[in-house]
Amino acid sequence: MILKDLKLAGTSSKSSVRTIYDAKVYCSEGDKINIELTGNGFLYNMVRIIAGTLLDVGLGKIEPSEIPDIIKSGDRKRAGRTLPPHGLYLVKVNY
Repeated sequence: MILKDLKLAGTSSKSSVRTIYDAKVYCSEGDKINIELTGNGFLYNMVRIIAGTLLDVGLGKIEPSEIPDIIKSGDRKRAGRTLPPHGLYLVKVNY
């Protein structure tokens, strides 16, 4: 669900709307899969949910064509699981 004009816990932001400018998925070293996201900010667990949704696409549980409707619906239950934080790290912050 997209919430507008709501102060979020732990942040000075008044909106939960975030924009993803770029997303890349590629394989590296053996069986590792890298997911790189570039955006104007990220909400709590947002990257882990995106990664879980992409995993479900890869496993055939979600069709790639469903992604725009899942995002538009704002229904968290339609997205993939929240993956654990193992291997997740911040690469760079630009201002």
